[in-house]
Amino acid sequence: MFPVSQALARFLMISLLSLGLVGCATQVDRVDRDTPGDLSGRWNDTDSRLVSEEMIDDMVSRGWIQRHQGRTGSNPTVIIGDVRNLSHEHINVNTFVRDIERELLNSGEVTFVAGGVERDAIRSEREDQRGNVREETRSLPGREIGADYVLTGTINTIMDTEGRTEVAYYQVDLALTSLADNTRVWVGQKEIRKIIRRGLFRS
Repeated sequence: MFPVSQALARFLMISLLSLGLVGCATQVDRVDRDTPGDLSGRWNDTDSRLVSEEMIDDMVSRGWIQRHQGRTGSNPTVIIGDVRNLSHEHINVNTFVRDIERELLNSGEVTFVAGGVERDAIRSEREDQRGNVREETRSLPGREIGADYVLTGTINTIMDTEGRTEVAYYQVDLALTSLADNTRVWVGQKEIRKIIRRGLFRS
């Protein structure tokens, strides 16, 4: 073997240390909101946004809005009820509900009212104003707008695995129901299929 000079040995050691530091460094790339991103194959923010956009677009394009307007002379008022995650994985349902709310409001076809925990918090604030706020600026109880329809839904999944290949099937079902007589005025369904090919060394 040829002898390695001290200077060359030092250079090689510094180079190896530099490569190790670069390999251990965290890298962050800022991307546009509309850029699809799938790292694990699981439900993500892109799925939530695209599903809410497509389903609400379908919902407001149907004839129930025109029928309601013809009957009452005003836009329908919608509240979001229970949207349940029945899938095998953790899905942030709150984010999905927020995406639905945004699409409903942006459609301009319906009036949207707060429900659930938010409604309780608003009522608590209104009650707190009774003894602490000047009368001319006080928001009085009993002036809420009642909802005409409630939107409910579920998220389900089916997983199929063969070797290192998985097929993830997501099914989102939403239904709009009249609070006056419990009739369904719209039912929507959106399906997502993902083929996930795992690497040889998967965690």
